[in-house]
Amino acid sequence: QVQLVESGGGSVQAGGSLRLSCAASGYSYSRYCMGWFRQAPGKEREGVAIIKPGGASAYYTDSVKGRFTISQDNAKNTLYLQMNSLKPEDTAMYYCAASGRPYDGRCVPIIPRYEYWGQGTQVTVSS
Repeated sequence: QVQLVESGGGSVQAGGSLRLSCAASGYSYSRYCMGWFRQAPGKEREGVAIIKPGGASAYYTDSVKGRFTISQDNAKNTLYLQMNSLKPEDTAMYYCAASGRPYDGRCVPIIPRYEYWGQGTQVTVSS
């Protein structure tokens, strides 16, 4: 059974940094797309960053480009999201997600493509 467990959220001031981690069990990072999504109160869940099998990034939402970096450690079966220069508009619940279908050449931030989800970790950025 696949389990994804996020950690690393918290409260920081604008301009600060956080690193989110997503530890997976029962799942192989090396064959599937994985990513980070977020959902702010009153807003729809959106894709933040997506990574291909093998570790190359596939997608960043425009608002985080140059500030966030997605990476993975296959040996530790852990996905990361390094978040720098945080802004109040980054405040949201952040979710780790993993695709349930083998890599088909595309890793895109389309929510139905991601079968497995973590419980979320809250990130709060104050001005």
